[in-house]
Amino acid sequence: MAVRPLSAIVLRLAVMGLTVSLLSGCQESDFPKAAQPVPHELVATMDRLDMQATAPIFIRIFKEESQLEVWKQRRDGRFALLKTYNICKWSGELGPKKEEGDRQAPEGFYTVAPAQMNPHSNYYLSFNIGYPNAYDRALGRTGSNLMVHGACSSAGCYSMTDEEAGELFALARDAFRGGQKSFQIQAFPFRMTPQNLARHRNNPNMDFWRMLKVGYDSFDLTREPPKVDVCGKHYVFNADAGSATFDPSGACPAYQVPEALAVALANKQAADDQKFAEAVAALEQQQKQAAEAKQVAVAEAAEKEQRAAAKASSPSLISRWFGWVGKAGESASQTTPAAASGATTATSTVHSAPLPNVAPQVVPATARSQAQTGAAPSGTAATTQIAPDETPQSPPVGKFVKRKFWWWPEEPATTSSDTSG
Repeated sequence: MAVRPLSAIVLRLAVMGLTVSLLSGCQESDFPKAAQPVPHELVATMDRLDMQATAPIFIRIFKEESQLEVWKQRRDGRFALLKTYNICKWSGELGPKKEEGDRQAPEGFYTVAPAQMNPHSNYYLSFNIGYPNAYDRALGRTGSNLMVHGACSSAGCYSMTDEEAGELFALARDAFRGGQKSFQIQAFPFRMTPQNLARHRNNPNMDFWRMLKVGYDSFDLTREPPKVDVCGKHYVFNADAGSATFDPSGACPAYQVPEALAVALANKQAADDQKFAEAVAALEQQQKQAAEAKQVAVAEAAEKEQRAAAKASSPSLISRWFGWVGKAGESASQTTPAAASGATTATSTVHSAPLPNVAPQVVPATARSQAQTGAAPSGTAATTQIAPDETPQSPPVGKFVKRKFWWWPEEPATTSSDTSG
């Protein structure tokens, strides 16, 4: 076995290193961003769906769902869904764009040609969707530079991540390379189902959306993007006016729609109208039930509040047992049994006024004993005089002393006449 010189081995290793370096220079990251190829995973999906890499495309956008669909033509001529992207950001609300600066993302049918592709965008990569179109201009709507672009930032545009914007740019670029003159963008407020229309039935844009739905239904039935024209300030789809032209602001010429498609559209619209009515009835029933449930909840809350207020204002159980109320200024008992029966009686009040300073009357012991026993001396009327210091007094309300096991009202204090010096 021959032994190679060391110099030959070093030279071979150097050549191998140069080859690896050259090959690494062909990685996708070193391509200009506008020249990046379609990702391998998407190419594999095209092969599985029987699509050529340069076959035509078109795009559908749904605001409410924040989704962008790319459809691509198969070899049999019909379009199939290639990929659905999540829109990173769009601005405004549901409804069409009307004027410059309203920060509203457009709705309608638009066309993108090669000249609208922008490889030098400040938002990574972009293409202009073509707003305002003939319909918008017929209505006097204004606006400019409405794009699909990267950077996830929107002031009226449909913004994607940079990676997704690169994929969309590559798909459009390859379709143009395959001979497609322009591709269509259909921008809708939401998927145009009867149920979604029922949810938004009170929106002032409903007539506009029903007009867009005709083009939406046309694609659903044919799997081909509809031919779009504008006349009489309306969209018309798949219309053949012969040699006549369509004037966006003028009256529509006589035109025809293929009979089979016209019948299919009429049948679909009738079926959708029925579903729309059913969806509206279901929504109204749900709203009625929700309103009734809200009324019940309000009534229960009011009743609960009343019970809490009544409980807070009523005396405690202990207060009722001992005939006193723990609130200052309230009497222990507002009425007595005698008062309840109509008799006039004195009521005890909190902090009774002091008795007048009247000189005590001396009462003989015999008279006092007779008064206690109820007997009267012979020859005299049975009357009893009680000294002022012995006048019955009500115990102070709310004042208790502890006596063994129970709390009892404190006994009236004794007067000076009952105590010794």
